Amino acid sequence: MHSWLRDPSLSDRARAIRLLVLDVDGVMTDGQLYFQADGQEIKAFSTQDGQGLKLLRRAGVEVALITGRESPMVARRAAALGIQHVFQGRDDKLDVLQTLIQRLHMTLDQVAYCGDDLPDLAPISRAGLGISVPNAPSYIREHADWITERRGGHGAVREICDGLLDMQGHWDAILASHLHGKH
Repeated sequence: MHSWLRDPSLSDRARAIRLLVLDVDGVMTDGQLYFQADGQEIKAFSTQDGQGLKLLRRAGVEVALITGRESPMVARRAAALGIQHVFQGRDDKLDVLQTLIQRLHMTLDQVAYCGDDLPDLAPISRAGLGISVPNAPSYIREHADWITERRGGHGAVREICDGLLDMQGHWDAILASHLHGKH
């Protein structure tokens, strides 16, 4: 049974979500940093996570990335997924989030935020739905409303997307459209 099905209060809050904000390293990736001999950084992203983000955006939920590191791979991945709200090199994640929701005419209650480390703690604790991953330290997880079953970089984002789509009542229509080849 999925974790979101065990807590009815998650479903109530999830119905209000209009923006999913994700940290990158440790959430969209496994948190490891890979460097080639020439100093080039390499990141691995899950294609299933990407599909989940595309489905979520089609259902009307905006997606944003806020990351403390700067990487051309993040910009490239975001562009490939059609994510327009990308903030790199930012440890002041709550400030960035508050500016973004003002620009989008939203409130924190309409935000789901997933992170895995100290710069994510304030947004996790203030978002309408604070989410973390099992590979986050316990002092981060204890402030989250929802801890995914899947680790960062290994399907956590897809789990979040599928859960939000299900809790918002979109999942059956998505499955039906793919079963009939009309997606």
